[in-house]
Amino acid sequence: MSTLELIKTRHSVRMYTPEPLRAEHVRLLNEHIELLNGKSGVRFFLIQDSPAAFDSFLGRYGKFSNARNFFVLAGKKGERAEEEAGYYGEDLVLKAEELGLGTCWVGGTYSKKDIPLEADEKIICVITVGYAAQPGSPRRSKWPSDVVSNTGDLPEWFSRGVEAALLAPTALNQQKFMFSLEAASPATGDKPVVSARVSGFGVFTRLDLGIAKYHFEAGAGRENFVWKE
Repeated sequence: MSTLELIKTRHSVRMYTPEPLRAEHVRLLNEHIELLNGKSGVRFFLIQDSPAAFDSFLGRYGKFSNARNFFVLAGKKGERAEEEAGYYGEDLVLKAEELGLGTCWVGGTYSKKDIPLEADEKIICVITVGYAAQPGSPRRSKWPSDVVSNTGDLPEWFSRGVEAALLAPTALNQQKFMFSLEAASPATGDKPVVSARVSGFGVFTRLDLGIAKYHFEAGAGRENFVWKE
């Protein structure tokens, strides 16, 4: 399946079977994690068969069942690390989807106790992973006009990018991101410029922005534009 097809089929899963991750799935996930760790400023790692993080009150509050396996996204403090965690974390989520695994982004409804970290790291978030006992379902979404600051006709590739971004998971499904299209210039190789931002000061806004940008690229095609710095 293409990245865009995986985006369309993937939904958050909170209820898992107690089945351990199969060895082949663990191998493939860890290989992908190694690739992401080489690209990003975030350290990803997989924790298996460890129910303690979701057996607490917080885990029960998050309505998780049999959440025994999860990815940890750890890095130094700062907006860049959080945005990269979102961007590359969604890449990992879609790899899991490709393997037939369910996932769910988790911000605060888990216990951080006994999760191993290096001295200068903090946990940005975790992502549960496993075999779905109950499939996820689509979320309500904003309209494209709600997340685009331009008016008038827009290129088809830009509209496809916005539609893909609206399928991105965000904290509390708030979708606080906004995209705008700016003119091309010689400085950008005559490619149109896309600006992406988030409103407000929520804990996970930069994480959400990274996920939304990953989705936008999948829908729009990275060859059609450059991001505004």
